[in-house]
Amino acid sequence: MATVRLRNIRKSFGGVEVIKGVDLDIADRELAVVVGPSGCGKSTLLRLVAGLEEITSGDLWIDGLRVNDVPPAKRGLAMVFQSYALYPHMSVADNLGFSLRLAGVPKETRLRKAREAARILQIVPLLGRKPKELSGGERQRVAIGRAIVRSPKVFLFDEPLSNLDAALRVQMRFEIMRLHEELRATMLYVTHDQVEAMTMADVIVVLNGGLIEQVGTPLDIYRHPRNLFVAGFIGSPRMNFVPVTVVRAGEGGTTVTLAGGPTIEVPAASDRLRPGENVSLGVRPEHLTLGEGGVFRGEALVIERLGSATIVHVAVEGGAMLTVQAGDDCPVRLHDRVSVKVNAETSHLFDAAGFAVPRGRRNPQ
Repeated sequence: MATVRLRNIRKSFGGVEVIKGVDLDIADRELAVVVGPSGCGKSTLLRLVAGLEEITSGDLWIDGLRVNDVPPAKRGLAMVFQSYALYPHMSVADNLGFSLRLAGVPKETRLRKAREAARILQIVPLLGRKPKELSGGERQRVAIGRAIVRSPKVFLFDEPLSNLDAALRVQMRFEIMRLHEELRATMLYVTHDQVEAMTMADVIVVLNGGLIEQVGTPLDIYRHPRNLFVAGFIGSPRMNFVPVTVVRAGEGGTTVTLAGGPTIEVPAASDRLRPGENVSLGVRPEHLTLGEGGVFRGEALVIERLGSATIVHVAVEGGAMLTVQAGDDCPVRLHDRVSVKVNAETSHLFDAAGFAVPRGRRNPQ
């Protein structure tokens, strides 16, 4: 397969810069997922790699070759779009082999490659059908198969599961992960769904406003978000953020105080922090518990019972809203007064500029 390397890639439409200097390395056979909110530049970045948009400045390398001026058809890529874009009058077999037909590949070879792609995607019984006779998931498999027959260096996926219902999205996530394993392929996958990113990726690229906020493995980004944006975007339900004030900052950790008066010691330390400075405490919902003696007290305003878990939204004293992920047997009822405990060891601190404060060394006991 191939590596992909982007160096200071920029893209402007008129006077508006959409991609603002992206540096990224995708290793051979890696599944890299670009995730971010709508309008952050994900699809534009993918189209720049594909050659469907012209790079304003910077360098793009595929398999060691600079391809800025190489036409899309000669970059050795295959792209799967959100829209299936199948030819309605052609059978599945003909749709799979159409790009090979345009390239002058003999019919026997086209059929062999189409059947091999159908075998990989488990759609051999569908080869004689027309697209109108297929379900959404089957059509997406055909669209992916059309990319497979070209034996590309890199697969590009542009939100391919957005048109599918929830159950089919889960199934197709599994299919793409299995495909990646079987083909040992390099893949660049774009989505706005952070659950897709967490479950599928070897490496996640978090994009925001045309800039990369953080690159890392799913667990690394989940456990060590670089800033407030990444911390809030990755994780479902999203991380809670509470304004706090620094009381003491040392090598072993930082003590902060809440608006109501209680203090919490967080194992995060930085020589940038000073007593009296306003910072943000970040706590994931699964690291909060309901019980006596908590540092937060408030009212349960919304309760979501999901079967395996219960999500409780608590309006706490001081005006903040906390999301707590409890067990399926959570006894709390709507409008109950509750106390919320914080697991300080798994909490995060973010400085006034929004950057994560690194973990400090705990003092020996």
